[in-house]
Amino acid sequence: MKLDSSIAAVVTGGASGLGEGTARAIAATGAKVALFDMNAEKGEAIAAEIGGIFCAVDVTDDASVAAGFEKARAAHGQERLLVNCAGIATGQKTVSRKKDSGEIRAHDMASFERTVRVNLFGTFRVLSQSALGMVTLDKMEDGERGLIVNTASVAAQDGQVGQAAYSASKGGVYAMTLPVARDLAQEGIRVNTILPGIMWTPMMAGMDQKIQDALAAQIPFPSRLGKPSDYASLVLELARNVYINGECIRLDGAIRMAPR
Repeated sequence: MKLDSSIAAVVTGGASGLGEGTARAIAATGAKVALFDMNAEKGEAIAAEIGGIFCAVDVTDDASVAAGFEKARAAHGQERLLVNCAGIATGQKTVSRKKDSGEIRAHDMASFERTVRVNLFGTFRVLSQSALGMVTLDKMEDGERGLIVNTASVAAQDGQVGQAAYSASKGGVYAMTLPVARDLAQEGIRVNTILPGIMWTPMMAGMDQKIQDALAAQIPFPSRLGKPSDYASLVLELARNVYINGECIRLDGAIRMAPR
């Protein structure tokens, strides 16, 4: 897929972090970009900077997602590229003890369910609605109609202590990649998933520099936090190379996460 002014793209979580970096990189190719996010102030500002459009979208809600696509398509036409970056990070042990009282408690189920609703259900909700539109497009070179890129995490394969909910949600995204790619193969729609490692995000920016440095030191090479531009670069390559399909790619500097 050659990204240019004839291509419309949608990026969820486009108002920050990996999504913002990806939206900016796609826009730089000349493609038309719609940002789906819940942060209207930041999203509108970024959309204005890159000549795109912002759509206020809650990925846990069918109607909200549908309305986002309706607005984006009215402005740019049917998208050929979808990048799912919207997600949340949570941490809690399966069973934990309070240090002061010794009270034992189980993982909060509301938190577990919300993590799965946003990261897994949200990803599938958006991709299924996008694919429904992509199948109406004319085929391009190699019979391609569109590309869907999802975001999992290295936690899908080596989750750490306290990451049961997060790993389960991202593991679901990882596991559904191949069957969804197979489902959509006859329609000319490719599906791939990126598994980022320790990335520099707004959440990471709030941590003490010593913590950031310690995390970077764990990464074999290069020994630094991943950048949104690293993620965006891989998205652009996935668009260019039509032969990459049904694949899950770690983007992590060769790190393998320790238990803690």
